[in-house]
Amino acid sequence: MGIGFSILLLAVGAILAFAVELTVSGVDLQMVGWILMAAGALGLILSVAFWSSWGGFRSRTTRIDPTTGTRTSTVVDDRAY
Repeated sequence: MGIGFSILLLAVGAILAFAVELTVSGVDLQMVGWILMAAGALGLILSVAFWSSWGGFRSRTTRIDPTTGTRTSTVVDDRAY
């Protein structure tokens, strides 16, 4: 579940929980709204947690020493902290 879908679940859940006064036989729409908001919040938290743990884009520079043939790699981290 991505960040956008999590926000969508939060919005739909909030609408059902707080703005809908409709009663449906056998279904509590306010409870469905709260469940959707909980699922959206959990999805948002997990998406943000995995997004920050993902390595992202890094620049890698590889140099080969012409005399020894030794290869050295340098990783430049472009993430802003």
